[in-house]
Amino acid sequence: MNKSEGRREGRSRGRPRGNPPTRAQIADAARGLFLEHGYRRTTLRAIAAAAGVDQALIKYHFGSKQQLFGEVTDLQCARSLGLAEALDGDPAGAADRILQAVTDLWDATAVDRAALQDEDVMGALRGYLDGEVLPQIAEYLGGTDATERATAVVTVIGGLIFTRYLQPLPTAAGLSADDVRRILAPTLRAALQGSRPRRPVVRRVAAA
Repeated sequence: MNKSEGRREGRSRGRPRGNPPTRAQIADAARGLFLEHGYRRTTLRAIAAAAGVDQALIKYHFGSKQQLFGEVTDLQCARSLGLAEALDGDPAGAADRILQAVTDLWDATAVDRAALQDEDVMGALRGYLDGEVLPQIAEYLGGTDATERATAVVTVIGGLIFTRYLQPLPTAAGLSADDVRRILAPTLRAALQGSRPRRPVVRRVAAA
């Protein structure tokens, strides 16, 4: 192997030189472009330019455009659903908190709605709902019918996102956020509560 080949091989190994940004910084730039332009029209070159980095750093941190897309779309879904916060609190208010998390973020998201209808975006969202959200809710619910109830919950959440934002129906898209919560909360609440046993109430006994 000659010296020039050794230099080329050396440059192809390890972490790129310089001061690369964090994965989160690259993900933020990619997320914005994917949501604004859709998957097909967003290039790694455009993401690199938006993040102010060399394109090689994107491949180093994420491997490929598809892997990057899958990861940042999951992050967007997680932000939209806000499950961690919605499920952390009084169980009686979980349905309202989930619906508010969805409507608050998606109603405020300033992106091209046509870009959200990209088949890749919708496919990633379907995969996220089925592979991540449903198991998380089932674990939260517990019990022998947890999966069935979690499926009902995800059906409501997914139906709201698709019919109001991704493939909007005039009736659903025309509702106010308050109307969405008023109409859907009872159904979502019934699925969440079901026959789940109530948490024991600890009563404090005053000292004599």
